[in-house]
Amino acid sequence: VQLVESGGGLVQPGGSLRLSCAASGFTFSSYVMSWHRQGPGKGRELVAAISSAGGRRNYADSVKGRFTISRDNAKNTVTLQMNSLKPEDTAVYYCNAGLSLVVPGAHWGQGTQVTVSS
Repeated sequence: VQLVESGGGLVQPGGSLRLSCAASGFTFSSYVMSWHRQGPGKGRELVAAISSAGGRRNYADSVKGRFTISRDNAKNTVTLQMNSLKPEDTAVYYCNAGLSLVVPGAHWGQGTQVTVSS
């Protein structure tokens, strides 16, 4: 199983970023995919999750209306569109493959840093 995140960087408050996760080594279309983050001095938390076929999504309250998760089962990719970014969104963002829209699975990417600062 390999999950490779990309798209992180430095952005000003109010800006946007699009994270991508390329998956390989497993049957992507059978897994729930999710994004989690870990901010400075904080634990890892669920940001957004999408069901295997893409019909169901789960978002953390803190990102509802600002972030959108999507997937392309033909390309084995999951993306996180992040708009109206806030300094408190600063974190390392991780891609995850599992079986639940709430509880992460055992497979993690290496993470990508998102920094929101002026």
